[in-house]
Amino acid sequence: MTTDPPPEPTEASAPGGPRRARTAFRRWRRTRPFWAALWTGLGGFVIFFLPMAPLGKILQVGVGGIAGMAGGVLLMAMALLILLLPGQRHTAGVIAVIAGVASFPLSNLGGLFVGMFLSVLGGSMAFAWLPEKPARRRRPRRTTPSAERPVPQGSGSA
Repeated sequence: MTTDPPPEPTEASAPGGPRRARTAFRRWRRTRPFWAALWTGLGGFVIFFLPMAPLGKILQVGVGGIAGMAGGVLLMAMALLILLLPGQRHTAGVIAVIAGVASFPLSNLGGLFVGMFLSVLGGSMAFAWLPEKPARRRRPRRTTPSAERPVPQGSGSA
């Protein structure tokens, strides 16, 4: 038998610890264009790593490989920019779309169309994303019943 006090629960072992972390991540994710950054980064990853495939699986070797790696790195950088600086999403989205389309002739058909499609999708989603606005409070309308409305004075028959 030991006389040590029981260990205090930590954040991870406390009940609701993972749930609390998941809720915090969800709250953080909703404040930025998360899915746009994910698709852009995935497209950049495909474009970047396809030139490193074995020679039998790639269509062009040489300058296309270098351009593919540069385009992939640029797209992954734009994904980080979209994720970490949501205020710059328009610029990063346009650059991602241009880099995705440019990867078609420069890098193995844009990562065999998959990387190009994902980067164009992510860039356009980033450009179109709008932050959630808090719900506006509606003030109740002041309506007067018809019996209380004043009768307009006009020229009428008496």
